[in-house]
Amino acid sequence: MEFSLHSIPVPGLSTPLTAVVAILLAGGIYRLLKIGSRDPRMPSGPPTIPILGNLHQIPSSGLYRQFREWAKEHGSVFSLKFGPTNIIVLCDRQAIHDLLDKKGAIYSDRPPSYVGNLLTQGDHIALEQMDPIWRTKRKVISHNFSPKNLDEKHFLVQEAEATVLMNDLLNDPEGFYDHIRRYTASVASALAFGHRGPTFHSFWGHAVYDVMDRWTEAMEAGANPPVDEYPILKLVPKRFAYWKRRAVAAGVVFDTIWGKARRLVEERRGRGDKRDCIIDRLLDEYEKKEWPMSQHAFNNLVGEVVEGAADTTAAQLLTLILAFAKYPHVQDIARQEIDSHCPPDKPPKWTDFKNLPYINQIVKEGMRWRPVAVTGLPHRVREDDWYNGMLIPKDSTLFVATWAIHHSEDLFTDHDTFNPDRFKDHPKLANDYAGSPDWMHRDKSPTSPSSYSLLCPGIHLAERNMWRIAAKLLWAYEISEPIDPVTGKSTPLDTSKYNPGILQAPLPFKVSIKPRSEQHVATIRRELEGSLEFLKEWS
Repeated sequence: MEFSLHSIPVPGLSTPLTAVVAILLAGGIYRLLKIGSRDPRMPSGPPTIPILGNLHQIPSSGLYRQFREWAKEHGSVFSLKFGPTNIIVLCDRQAIHDLLDKKGAIYSDRPPSYVGNLLTQGDHIALEQMDPIWRTKRKVISHNFSPKNLDEKHFLVQEAEATVLMNDLLNDPEGFYDHIRRYTASVASALAFGHRGPTFHSFWGHAVYDVMDRWTEAMEAGANPPVDEYPILKLVPKRFAYWKRRAVAAGVVFDTIWGKARRLVEERRGRGDKRDCIIDRLLDEYEKKEWPMSQHAFNNLVGEVVEGAADTTAAQLLTLILAFAKYPHVQDIARQEIDSHCPPDKPPKWTDFKNLPYINQIVKEGMRWRPVAVTGLPHRVREDDWYNGMLIPKDSTLFVATWAIHHSEDLFTDHDTFNPDRFKDHPKLANDYAGSPDWMHRDKSPTSPSSYSLLCPGIHLAERNMWRIAAKLLWAYEISEPIDPVTGKSTPLDTSKYNPGILQAPLPFKVSIKPRSEQHVATIRRELEGSLEFLKEWS
């Protein structure tokens, strides 16, 4: 038998190695347990637990309401930890102004969204960074929906479609929910694609809602696992991940709808039928020059125009109808103003804006009372920053808590009551206040919570649509809570029933809509023929 010195165990030789392994293991465990902990220099927030941070406290729906409760407890600027990710929530108008207005250069990016990329393939202005393609898209929207274009040209489409809407309500008042949605979709589709939707069930009358229903469900904060915080979740197979399947299915709907829209436009143009609309102008321009984006991104761009112009505006108009039925005294006040300027043979038009300030107050209060984008779109900070002695680490995600701000007891007394008098000292449009350096006296509407940089480039179209339809509805119709056919009593409306999602609209509800007089009916009927003749260009 042979012996080797190397085969003889030496007591204590493995002790240093064991110690090193133990130290590394302890260090790894310590670092793992530190994930989810809050840097003490950051804004305060609810207590965290190791690894998860505050993720276990995030509701699957209704996060916007939780933001308000946390703000009450931890201050109007507070922080959350989604695993290793830092979240800063702004429920403070001065903080929004100081950070997003004054420091927009470092606060205007978007955080990464794996689910969003599954849905859009990275081609959506709401999710893109401030790169050249983003700037090109925003320029297209801002130019085409500028006040000048709207008030000199596009208003003709809005007025004609508004007349069709008023007639639809005469013929089928119970179908008001879809009539409102058809109106905004048709206006947006005519301006963007050169095609109008004559009925809600036509492609151009409802397609955008097929897209947006999927979008808002898939993208609601809290509706998906923390895949951006824990990238390993990306490896979960689709068959075990409903959230993945939902996002991919939503993306298929996006591509199918906007792909079909592009195909219909190309077929029309192939017949020599070019129209005065956004897509025709862009196609003529890009086919002569170099394309600034992919075909998929282009299809989505024109689709995004319709998404932004139709879905949110329809939601706000339906909110106003809900408010009119619930608060009949608002109708009485509005009609005193309307009737002094617009008799039964003269429907209100945009040129009456300065004479009907209460309608503007109604529109602003609707956006405050039930905002569509309850948490806004998140922002990402590019570098470390400090605010009032609090650290905002680089790559933090920021939420502007729109609903929480506009339901703050400090800002709005009796905040859940619809009260247009809140805005009696703000006779101008939201963009006029959003650009003002006097942020304390801005109109506080959700379109400009305190920041010009947050202003949607489509707000000019949206406000004009909302004002125009609100004025015409109040001029033409009496709107009230529905009558129970059995008891003969009115059925109280629940003003809190809204769909879950990143964008919220009232769930279908019933109201009674009756014309104010035969004179109003005659005026509405008389204007229809001319409006339909004008709209033939987009048929």
